[in-house]
Amino acid sequence: MSSYIIADVTVTDAEKMAKYREWSTKAMQEHGAEILVRGGEFEVLEGPWTPSRIIVLRFPDRAKAKAFYASETYTHARTLREGAGIMRMIVVDGV
Repeated sequence: MSSYIIADVTVTDAEKMAKYREWSTKAMQEHGAEILVRGGEFEVLEGPWTPSRIIVLRFPDRAKAKAFYASETYTHARTLREGAGIMRMIVVDGV
């Protein structure tokens, strides 16, 4: 069963976020993440949701998704992201 990391990101410092994206991309590549959504135009259809930037990554399973999140490369990316915005992120199992 595939697992997905879904993130909603509000950018407050574009320069810092650009550095984060460089390293998070490296981590995605190292862990075989399939990028399904990374930014892009969206439209809210229901509810009081006001997302800023949506990211959806697919992994073969939850263990691989969590290994990505805990990896040295992604940990470094997270330190670069400090003060660059607000990150809301979940991992969910799916098909």
